Amino acid sequence: MSRLCVGIDIAKRTFVAALWHGDTGQELGEFPNTPAGFAQWLQATQQATGSLPGDAWSLVLEPTGGYELAFALFAYEQGIRVSRPNPKQVRDFARGLGQRAKTDRLDALLLARYAAERKPSRWAPLAREVSELESLLERQRELEAMVAQERRRQQALARRPGVAARVPESLQQVIESLEGALKEVQEAIREQLEQHPQLQAEAKQLQQVPGVGARNVLWLLVLVRRWHTLTEGKGAAKGLVAFAGLDPRTHESGTSVRGRGTISRMGDRRIRPQLYMGALGGVKGNNPLRAFYQRLVKKGKAKKLALVACARKILVWAWAVYRDQTEFRKSTCQAEPAA
Repeated sequence: MSRLCVGIDIAKRTFVAALWHGDTGQELGEFPNTPAGFAQWLQATQQATGSLPGDAWSLVLEPTGGYELAFALFAYEQGIRVSRPNPKQVRDFARGLGQRAKTDRLDALLLARYAAERKPSRWAPLAREVSELESLLERQRELEAMVAQERRRQQALARRPGVAARVPESLQQVIESLEGALKEVQEAIREQLEQHPQLQAEAKQLQQVPGVGARNVLWLLVLVRRWHTLTEGKGAAKGLVAFAGLDPRTHESGTSVRGRGTISRMGDRRIRPQLYMGALGGVKGNNPLRAFYQRLVKKGKAKKLALVACARKILVWAWAVYRDQTEFRKSTCQAEPAA
């Protein structure tokens, strides 16, 4: 049975759907980004394809600020293979085809063709308790950023003459309100962990890894849970490193071009600073991470690059601990590759 390739270009209120058959595309039209619109799309697609079963479909849609998640979950529940590739990969694919114009219709056709030619990896939703934890962590991050921003404004105004008295008062009120909201979210995170002892146990287990502490453990837990879901627990550490965007990217050509090495930055941008700061603190202790860091520096590796390598190492060890449901020990360090 041939696989049906579907592309969805989705926005806040509507989405455009297209199919790809062999070397040609077919537009399906525009639908409301609502449950009723999802049902209309499903009916239109079945009519256009002779009612192929859902497991014969490959559907691709790009992450669009979360507007795509309800539709992705709807399609997943129909048994359809859903993919949410990195937008940069899709843009590179479009450039490779020489596509210059950009419309919703063309984007839907492009995504359908991408599904046919690139066969992107499958997406699956997180368990509800993990998804809820992630949303709370994201809100905590937003509130922390807003508090820091308002405090910088407060400090700058303190040095300026001619400021109306109401301005610093307003700033203080906003800061207090934000700090109150932040405490409420932090309490909600604590309650979420208490209501789900498995999450608590997994977080405690991950904190055995050098470089993992209270500030980054929950973000790391969400990441390894997502990787476990996407790979059905069979994913490799090297794949997880790439998924987080920490995989090395070399820049060489012939004998004369030797660009500075960097990382791909293709994955979730929220986790990389968490891991880097964990590495920065972790190498100060008496642990295997410090020994790994010192070996790299002695070999001539720049300190910043060595810290990035330590961030990768933290992720590799964390995956080994989570995957095998075991304690962190020296055998974990020896068993897992540097990635």
